Amino acid sequence: MNTLPHPDSFHLDAAQGWLMLGNPAAADEELAKLTPASRAQAEVLEFEWSVHAAAGSWARAHEVAGQLVATAPHLPFGWIHRAYAARRMAGGGLPAAWEALRPAVDRFPKDFLVPYNLACYAAQMGRLDEAWEWLQKSIAAAGGAGRIKCMALADADLEPLWPKLAQ
Repeated sequence: MNTLPHPDSFHLDAAQGWLMLGNPAAADEELAKLTPASRAQAEVLEFEWSVHAAAGSWARAHEVAGQLVATAPHLPFGWIHRAYAARRMAGGGLPAAWEALRPAVDRFPKDFLVPYNLACYAAQMGRLDEAWEWLQKSIAAAGGAGRIKCMALADADLEPLWPKLAQ
């Protein structure tokens, strides 16, 4: 929900429209019109991350996610987005993503996406036993295997675990 004052609310709505149309550059231009106070809001930073991710600007997405973690450390999506960008940006990779997300486990013990993403990273680094353990923690946090199992069986990052999941 857009809670920004006018005209910032208008520019955020326009930016969201541009991104839905597949034009992250135009969305970024609209975001540039926001006041500094509005640009620092968690909802705007999360959306800005999406703009840079859509453009494949992973270093900038990582920077914005870092701002989001600093601004709203109580929200797990900043931590998850920062790790996702760290994996994809130049000079990043799976170990960087792991290091960015691992501290979030203790902060968000009831969030299923943090251990889920750690399972993905561990699986892709060939640490399959550890990946399985993280996936089990994700299932426990989600309150059951149904949703997580469906996600995992559709997630190429977890393909090394598919045989075990099918049992």
